[in-house]
Amino acid sequence: MASLTEEERIRYKRHILLPNVGEEGQQKIKDGKVLIVGAGGLGSPVALYLAAAGVGTIGLIDGDVVDLTNLQRQVIHSTPNIDKPKVESAKERMLELNPDINVVTYHTFLCADNAADIINPYDFVIDATDSFAVKFLINDACVLAGKSFSHGAIQNFEGQTLTYVPGSACYRCLFKEPPTTERGLKGEKAGVFGAIPGMMGTIQAAEALKYLTGVGELLTNKYLTFDALTMSFFKMKLNRDCNCPLCGDHPTITKLIDY
Repeated sequence: MASLTEEERIRYKRHILLPNVGEEGQQKIKDGKVLIVGAGGLGSPVALYLAAAGVGTIGLIDGDVVDLTNLQRQVIHSTPNIDKPKVESAKERMLELNPDINVVTYHTFLCADNAADIINPYDFVIDATDSFAVKFLINDACVLAGKSFSHGAIQNFEGQTLTYVPGSACYRCLFKEPPTTERGLKGEKAGVFGAIPGMMGTIQAAEALKYLTGVGELLTNKYLTFDALTMSFFKMKLNRDCNCPLCGDHPTITKLIDY
């Protein structure tokens, strides 16, 4: 991608002033390609912050439309965009914020048939979904394709996240398979305190920017959780499971399926 323009140097001045980012780091952000799976609660802050930061190409995949019930937490959307595809609503706001980026939209849901093709062009993937089945699909597709990604999940007042890069512990090292119990499936549609997606989404956006620039320490081989009721954060160490069915020494999962 082209070098930074003088206008971009002004726009991203506060990034460039950081000694471990500088103009070189901002150029890496501009050259970067990030896919966001889900344009809802988590996807909203991720998309806004990556757009503001100047990520050159941002992909958005979501087959849903904006609903009135979304607006309590999905801050990228607005009342006039009710019934509009979420990817188009989000793209509109992102380009208002930063017209210099490229936003690629996929008004569909991620599935086993399209995951590999959609994920392939991107450097980093953000799991911003509320579906356990899709979270496992993202994990499997990224591990099989050698792509790095950020997992994020929220419920009620809590959030959980980890970052995967090839060779580190994947989501299946922690959770072997999607939940099948009624309690587990109900968790996908549980209540969410309005600010929680913002807390989690900004963490995921920071992980993407750190990955692109090579700055700092990623949440690899770690599982970060937080409880906003007590504002407590806990980071648990993870180890890659040599018996993991996906990333272990003798994997048994070698192709994508829909759960």
